[in-house]
Order: sequence, then structure tokens, then C-alpha cells
Amino acid sequence: MLSTALRSASLSSLPIHSFKPKLPSFASFSSLQSPQQHQHPLWPGLQSWRDSSLNHNRFWGPSGPEPETQIGPNHQNSQLDSATSLAEMGAMILSTSDPITKSRLSHLAYSKWRRDKLPIGASQPPHRPARPSKPQLVSPKEIPAPKNSGLPLNAYMLHNLAHVELNAIDLAWDTVVRFSPYSDLLGDKFFSDFAHVADDESRHFAWCTQRLAELGFSYGDMPAHNLLWRESEKSSDDVVARLAVIPLVQEARGLDAGPRLVQKLIGFGDVKTSKVVAKIAEEEVAHVAVGVYWFVAVCQQMGRAPCPTFRDLLKEYNVEVKGPFNYTAREEAGLPRDWYDPLVETEEDKERLSKVHDRLAHIISMEKENSNLNKRN
Repeated sequence: MLSTALRSASLSSLPIHSFKPKLPSFASFSSLQSPQQHQHPLWPGLQSWRDSSLNHNRFWGPSGPEPETQIGPNHQNSQLDSATSLAEMGAMILSTSDPITKSRLSHLAYSKWRRDKLPIGASQPPHRPARPSKPQLVSPKEIPAPKNSGLPLNAYMLHNLAHVELNAIDLAWDTVVRFSPYSDLLGDKFFSDFAHVADDESRHFAWCTQRLAELGFSYGDMPAHNLLWRESEKSSDDVVARLAVIPLVQEARGLDAGPRLVQKLIGFGDVKTSKVVAKIAEEEVAHVAVGVYWFVAVCQQMGRAPCPTFRDLLKEYNVEVKGPFNYTAREEAGLPRDWYDPLVETEEDKERLSKVHDRLAHIISMEKENSNLNKRN
């Protein structure tokens, strides 16, 4: 996190392996670069996503997403009436335990912030987001196999996805709230983007829970793991690591898993759920693209190359990136293969190997010369 200790030193002075608040901070950090200043290829749809109108299509109808009828787009929930900033509303949502309410409040908060043009403000997140009594949270090894879960395969996969989407809501709002004291450094667009992500994730969760109900089940009918939040806690004190770990690793996993999940659901015979999942996977591209944009922006401000910085952060925080990868979707989102695929050599790797090769060639040449001299003597 950009902590209090980081307010007054130069961001560019931070060592490449460490971005934590105990290190010198950054007075010269004025503002992050605008899109046209990026030297990194960005998702072409990023600006259109940012400029898009509020999406009230939170109900999955016969032809796909459509506006929710239970809560009109201008409805104000009394819980948010007293809120005067985006960060304050985000903290309220993180402290809301009921998943359905959390999802609805997310959309209402984002809508209120955009409509009323509220400031970012500053607040503090809870130590952990509030959670319902169900699902029971267990270790990943204790998650039952589909045949032992009590749910058919389509509901099992949908429940797992709903759990991911609920965590994604909290992770996006946590990013907004946790770094809100530094809005003058990060800029309003940073918080606008992640509040937008939270709104998207809340819509995805609404679709998942609606479809679960249609299948005769509900979120909480089987255990779930807390791995996603536990992983995010590693980056709670570090904005650069948060960008690497959440959008560029966790969100990117959704790009990999989405098409495979769609095919499994089609094979199971559940075409409707497959369409829900396909739409969610399609919209996740924007979330990875947002992460890439801000990660590159911070790296450029620090004078660091994004690729080696990303790899160094994964090592420092012990975050593993596993395939198989959806290279096409990742590339579309602006996430280059050499950042995450260990089978691809980066330019830095090639340069380092070239230097080693040249050094070895020089040593061998010297050894030959010495050998020839010894023979003559």
C-alpha cells in the first residue's frame, strides 16, 4: 500500500524488488501517465468501456442480459443515503455480509457516485470483508469433488463461479477503499476504473445466483475456499503488487478458464448457463486490461520495465502462475506472453544469455591463446 511513510519520497527511488511502505517513498509522484503516453499496447476497447453508460442489465432474460425489474436504476438504498464519497460507500459494501445485498449495493453505489458526481474521499477497509454464515470456508483440498458435492455438475461449476465473482466484488472495492487516502497521487481515473470493475463483478454475481436459483440451488449450498482473499492479503500494503496479483494473475485466470467452462457446460447440456459464463468471460477482458493499464503506468512512473517488474513481484510474493493459458484473450487484454509464460524468453533474458555467451567465448579464446603460447615455449 502507498502508506503514510510513502508520501514524501520519490517513487522512482524504490528498489525494483521492493515496493513496501517501509522503504523510501515518493514526493515527486505527481500523477500517472495518460493513455496516449503509454508505450505498451493496450486493449482497444478500454476507453469505450470507461465511457460506457451505466449497465443496468442485471437480470438474465430469455435473450440474454436485461434490466432488473425489482430495483429501478434510480432507486436509492437507505444504507447509502448518508454516504458522501466513493470510498465511504465502498467501506459500507465491504462491511455487508449478505451476498445479494452486497451485489445490489455495489451497483447502487457506483450509480450514485457517477450520477451525483461525488468525490473519491478517503476511508479504511475492514480487516476482512464481511461474509455470510454459508458457504462454509475450507481449504482448497477440502472442497468436495462434483460427485460428492450434492450438486449436479452445472450447478457445481456455477456455484464455484459465483464464489469467484463475490470475491472479485470485494477485491475491487478493497482496492478503491484501501488506496483512497492516496487519490491525489493515483488520480481519480484509478478509482473510477476499479469501482467500474466492482459494478461489473456485482452484475456477474447476480447472473450466477439467478441461474443457480433457476436450477433449484443457491449460493452457500456447498463449501468454498478463501484462497482468493488470502492471496490478495499479500498485496494489502503495496499498490504495485495489488495490481500484479489481482488483475494480472487472478482476473487473467478467468480468461483461461472461461472457454473451458463454457465447453463443459455445453457438453453437460446446459446451454443457458454456458451463455452466462461466456458473457462473463467476455467482460473479464476489460478487467485484465485495466490492471495492465495501471500496472504499466506505475512502472513507467517508477522508471521500471513492466515485464521484469511483474516477474520479480510474483517471486517476491510467492505467487504462482499456472497454465494452460488462453494466449489470445490475454494478448487482447494487453498481457504479453513473456510476462507470465516461463517457456518464453524475455528480451532481458536474451540479453543476459548473450552477455554470458560472449563472456564464455572470450574465456575460451583466452584459454586457446594460452595453450598455443605454452606449446611454443
